[in-house]
Amino acid sequence: MKDIKKVVLAYSGGLDTSILVKWLKEEYNCEVIAYAADVGQEEELTGLREKAIKTGASKVYIEDLKEEFARDFIFLALKANAIYEGTYLMGTSIARPLIAKRHIEIAREEKADAVCHGATGKGNDQVRFELTFYAFEPNIKIIAPWREWSFSSREDLIDYAIKHDIDVPVTKAKPYSMDRNLMHISYEGGILEDPWNEPNEDMFLTTVSPEKAPDKPLYVEIDFEDGIPIKVDGKEMSPYTLVALLNKIGGANGIGRVDVVENRFVGMKSRGVYETPGCTILHVAHRAMESITMDREVMHLRDGLIPKISELMYYGFWFTPEMEVLKALIDQSQKGITGTVRVKLYKGNCIVVGRKAPKSYYRQDFATFDKDAVYDQKDAGGFIKLNALRLRIRAQINK
Repeated sequence: MKDIKKVVLAYSGGLDTSILVKWLKEEYNCEVIAYAADVGQEEELTGLREKAIKTGASKVYIEDLKEEFARDFIFLALKANAIYEGTYLMGTSIARPLIAKRHIEIAREEKADAVCHGATGKGNDQVRFELTFYAFEPNIKIIAPWREWSFSSREDLIDYAIKHDIDVPVTKAKPYSMDRNLMHISYEGGILEDPWNEPNEDMFLTTVSPEKAPDKPLYVEIDFEDGIPIKVDGKEMSPYTLVALLNKIGGANGIGRVDVVENRFVGMKSRGVYETPGCTILHVAHRAMESITMDREVMHLRDGLIPKISELMYYGFWFTPEMEVLKALIDQSQKGITGTVRVKLYKGNCIVVGRKAPKSYYRQDFATFDKDAVYDQKDAGGFIKLNALRLRIRAQINK
């Protein structure tokens, strides 16, 4: 590793990566190229180029990946109904493989000797980044400072930043870590490390509290085509634009706050607080769309795979053979998931109030409790007896 002359650093402008430019130059005496992926951080990217150059970066890439993130990553997770441990929609998990893929492409273009990330040695992101690095460049050299340097806490990093006059977005009074993208904002650390502590209201950036949300419900219609959301209230939009709009609508109505203690891949439990307004709406609407357009056995088969798909996404096994197989299954399962869902947003709740589809499996003439001419209720007796046959045999044996 001592022959490294040029490094491409994944740069967010957060606490860790803010000091990393300086640290890399001191530790490796190398050129540092900063790379920031725009996956929807919005104002967090303001001044990022100037800040990286000021701290010693020779060059800065700021790559607009928002549409690709929404189209190929968020929407794939949406089609799979992927939720880790039944609660977490995985905004950070899903963004990392995309960021890492472009990281390797830039390293190739720059003929860099190594890549570097600021993920800690306790977390999941180190795995997500590095699995993708190796999937695209099997012999890549990786610098993971949290596994090398002598700093042992975020307070140490803040002290280093103060010593070297580096602006950082956290203080010792507010030391929690934040990650923002189009899909969500995550908060960890600081007062949140005690799972009994309720988050401070001033921490939240994209959602109002349900108590302060409007007293009048808001109705929203979302159109899907083969499992992909394409319109909001009849207006067709690009993937990024659609999610961004629903973030604003959902956030204004207190939708999408989640407080979780989750199981990290490395083995420990971690407490995270998330804001995921737009994708919470999309998840609820998508399941409603599937309810009238998806075959029962296909749905149950796919639902049985949700824990595995979610686990692979959470752990970072995005570019793997098993994920390729599951992606094909997901895409096939979504053919015909086409129609419109109407939801009501009210004080943190997203409630399905209507769904319709041109090719709906729901048949009122079969399901009605009124008189019908298509279903003979006498047939149910034989159906039940056949399904009970093994139970009757077992009962006779046990007598």
